[in-house]
Amino acid sequence: MRIVVCVKHVPDLQSDRRFTDEGRVDRDQGDGTLNELDENAVEAAVTLAEQHGGEVVALTMGPADAEDAVRRALQMGADDAVHVVDDALAGSDAFGTALTLAAAVRRIGEAGPVDLVVTGMAALDGLMSVVPTLLAGHLGLAQATLAAEVTLDPAAATVRVRRELDHASEVVEAPLPALVSVTDQANQPRYPNFKAIMAARKKAVTAWTLADLGLDPAEVGDAGARTRVLEATPRPPRENRVLVTDEGDAGLRLAAFLAENRLV
Repeated sequence: MRIVVCVKHVPDLQSDRRFTDEGRVDRDQGDGTLNELDENAVEAAVTLAEQHGGEVVALTMGPADAEDAVRRALQMGADDAVHVVDDALAGSDAFGTALTLAAAVRRIGEAGPVDLVVTGMAALDGLMSVVPTLLAGHLGLAQATLAAEVTLDPAAATVRVRRELDHASEVVEAPLPALVSVTDQANQPRYPNFKAIMAARKKAVTAWTLADLGLDPAEVGDAGARTRVLEATPRPPRENRVLVTDEGDAGLRLAAFLAENRLV
């Protein structure tokens, strides 16, 4: 079983996020981290490899510090890591991202067939949630998105996914190779121990450029983007906040506030 898990390096959610003058997410504040929802993807990939044997390759694209994302995946149990890094990738939208990741998955597949591609449900810097579908389209794979549970049947060469909808739960099955995106309901990501963190530091990360993948720079980055940020407005400061000081009845007062404002 060979699994590729796609991860992204994004600005920390707790920081003040903003756009550059070029309409890009400002990634120069030095507070980047592995996209939180991608931790569920890594956990799902590593768990499936542990259950059925095989290896997990963590894949990312982005500037130099994006390597931290695959380093984190290595700490969580991925076996190998690939980082696509090229100045021409700056400004890539979801279409350019999917095109680049697909080329990288194909290149990974040259060393052995890829049975499953796993992604998170969304990147928290853009929340478009469309890259998994675009990626599956480029690769010609069956897709099962928004999985709350993932199981494999290697004998039948199928992947089964449970999806939680608004008022129903459904199970879908797809033949391998396939692409699966997982939600934060899929698992509880493991926290790497000290030994795993130290071992990940010693592992090499393979770096590929667009030329290594046979991609034209005009297809990605700003040059190839089909979407563009036209305007961005800073989040307005919160007003009319109610500060509750706990004098033994804070719980009751909070419940009363929620009920009064029809929030429960």
